[in-house]
Order: sequence, then structure tokens, then C-alpha cells
Amino acid sequence: MQTETLLAFDFGTKSIGVAVGQSLTGSARPLTALKARDGVPDWEKIAALLQEWQPQRLVVGLPLNMDGTEQPLTQRARKFANRLHGRFGLPVELQDERLSTVAARADLFSRGGFRALEKGSVDSASAALILESWFESRPQ
Repeated sequence: MQTETLLAFDFGTKSIGVAVGQSLTGSARPLTALKARDGVPDWEKIAALLQEWQPQRLVVGLPLNMDGTEQPLTQRARKFANRLHGRFGLPVELQDERLSTVAARADLFSRGGFRALEKGSVDSASAALILESWFESRPQ
């Protein structure tokens, strides 16, 4: 299997967290959080990230209720994933993101207290957790 670079997105209506990862190591790291207006990002900033990192695949977190049912944000995240694919032509995969924000907050807090819980940090850390869970769910 060849090594892939991937970008992951934690979709939100006001902020979209972004992380980068490598399939070889199965690890990801937070990059940034992009401001969004009612779920619409600055597509030029996304294009710049794609240009910089040259990913072969994109992963978008799919927000679901704890019982696995969809919620209003689920369809918006799917629409964002479809737009990513339509604009940039890269394969886009959806990954269940239940508990990623909770886990990101706990991890950041353990390392830096309340100051570490700045919204952009949480969103980009959530994107990293989404990508790592995507790696873990793939057969080796």
C-alpha cells in the first residue's frame, strides 16, 4: 500500500477544523480552524491548504447522535463533503465523529488547562481525532 497524505475536516457552521495525517504512520496533527459563514468556508483557503499539503484523499467528520441517528448538522456535513469533492476532484470519505470534540477538549485541557480550549484549537484537534479514527477503522 502506498503512503497517502490526507486532510481531515471537522465541519461546523461557524468554524471548520482542519488536520493533516499520513497513512503510513496512521497519525494526524491539527493544522488550523477556518472561519465559516453558516457552514460556508472560504474556499480559497481550502484550496491553499490542498496546494500546500497535496493530499490524495479527504476525510470529513460526520456528526451523528449517540444512537447513530442523523441530526440537522449531518446533512450539512454531507453537503460540505460533496462540495469538496465537486470543487477539487479528490476522493472524500465520511467518518463518524461521535465524541471527537469531547475527546479533543479533554486532551487539550489535560495539556494546557482552560487556556488551551480556544475554539480553533478544539476544532483542529477534533479534525485530527477524526482522521486518526478513520485510520484505525481501515483494514491493515
